[in-house]
Amino acid sequence: MKNIEKWCKLFCRNHIAVVLSGDKTGMLLKYEQESKQITVLLTNLSFPNGVALSKDGSFLVFAETTKCRILRYWLSTPKAGNLETLAQVPGFPDNIKRSPRGGFWVAIHSRRCKVLSWILSYSKLGNALIWVLPVDVITKAYSVMSKYLGSGLALRISEEGVVLETLELESGNKMSSISEVQEKDDHLWMGSINMPFL
Repeated sequence: MKNIEKWCKLFCRNHIAVVLSGDKTGMLLKYEQESKQITVLLTNLSFPNGVALSKDGSFLVFAETTKCRILRYWLSTPKAGNLETLAQVPGFPDNIKRSPRGGFWVAIHSRRCKVLSWILSYSKLGNALIWVLPVDVITKAYSVMSKYLGSGLALRISEEGVVLETLELESGNKMSSISEVQEKDDHLWMGSINMPFL
């Protein structure tokens, strides 16, 4: 339970710090509503995020944001309890929502660039940045940098991990840092955790 509290405090403080630190204390938890019991299904995850259930309920998918990938965790079938990589994506995935047309919409918060890849390959460097710079400075620098990491990106992937659709917004468009994509009534609704749009 202490790991859960530690991770929640770090995440709530600043999601960018979680990525920079190379933190691997993320977990996938199961909550039993009747008994109010929490079961830890997976540990040692790098910023797990955006859980979505498959249409038939046999598995769930979630983003492992720091590693730029989508994971599938089997809930039933003979594969129950198994974890596999469903898709490697070109940036930092955020929330995942099931599409009414099949598959899942994945919001790509920002692209992975060479500088960020280099920082992430040296967790001590990322941790040093967190200790030396105030959280507000890191967040502001990330927001400025994300404008230059490419335009907004959303992917619709199948339940097998195949990219079905790519929505890439034109450069110069203010819709970078997409953190949410929701499909409803033939429209896509997008939001951001750190940009002023819906």
